[in-house]
Amino acid sequence: MKLHNLSFLILVALIYLLGCNSPYSQKKTGYFHIDFPPKEYQPFNEPGYPYTFEYPVYAKVTKDSSYFDSDNPYWINITFPQFDGKIYISYKDIGGRSTYKVKGADGKYHDSTAQNDFYKMVNDAYNMSFKNDIKAYSIEDSIMQTPNGLGGVFFSLAGNVATAQQFFLSDTTKHFLRGALYFNVTPNEDSLMPVDRFLLADMKHIINSLKWK
Repeated sequence: MKLHNLSFLILVALIYLLGCNSPYSQKKTGYFHIDFPPKEYQPFNEPGYPYTFEYPVYAKVTKDSSYFDSDNPYWINITFPQFDGKIYISYKDIGGRSTYKVKGADGKYHDSTAQNDFYKMVNDAYNMSFKNDIKAYSIEDSIMQTPNGLGGVFFSLAGNVATAQQFFLSDTTKHFLRGALYFNVTPNEDSLMPVDRFLLADMKHIINSLKWK
């Protein structure tokens, strides 16, 4: 009798366990909700700089410490602390001279001074954009004309790349400015997409408000 009761209890337990099991379904990957600040801009118009533009109030402008020298005094970073990203801004005077890193026969990089040629700088801008083509599954370059009459090219890269948005602006005779948006995290197109789109609007505002002095 006791054996019968034990068997019955085991059977009931098995039925209960089987009834509680439901088909497993994988949950979709989710990301943290991001609160974006309202769009508001302020002028960057520092004395001595050959350009001026408007940038977000939630960003900071600092000199690029890696190029803090007499050859590149107007290189800056527009940093976004809240999003751990920055827009690198480089500027060169067409016809002037700059120091470049050149790889020698010994495999080491050496400083080499050369004239800032417009066509060479355009070619360098394309090379720096397309060097990401290993990880990018598409690269689009669009010719642009700003409201202030500046011309240039905007590069948009899709994929897990270090920088998805790049551009350059120039008047072809005096000024050449290049910008690139970077994040200080491992590239992940899906997780970065909301922030990338938000800062893309800021990058376009910087472009459209840029003026030469």
